[in-house]
Amino acid sequence: MSRLVMTPELLTLIAERFKALGEPARLRLLNTLRGGEMTVTELVDETEFGQANVSKHLHVLHAAGLVVRRREGPFVRYAIADDRVYTLCDIMCDQLQAGSRTLQSILR
Repeated sequence: MSRLVMTPELLTLIAERFKALGEPARLRLLNTLRGGEMTVTELVDETEFGQANVSKHLHVLHAAGLVVRRREGPFVRYAIADDRVYTLCDIMCDQLQAGSRTLQSILR
């Protein structure tokens, strides 16, 4: 794996992406989109979040390049821009699970 020079500008871009991922509602929307493209209405139905809340979070995710959107007639459909975002989530889940095992062994 090649290593990029971590310039201040690059670190800012990385931090902005992580900031977009730092909200549980956004992670839930991304997880819901694992099943494929959805409209705002479908995401509202699936997550039980309000329409304004879903739209606000999708705007942030789109601005961060984490979701893409396309118009289909009167609807806008949202999808994951890059499935590698799930790799990040999987890495974090693995770390949490490993940390949990360590904590459990300490408490025994």
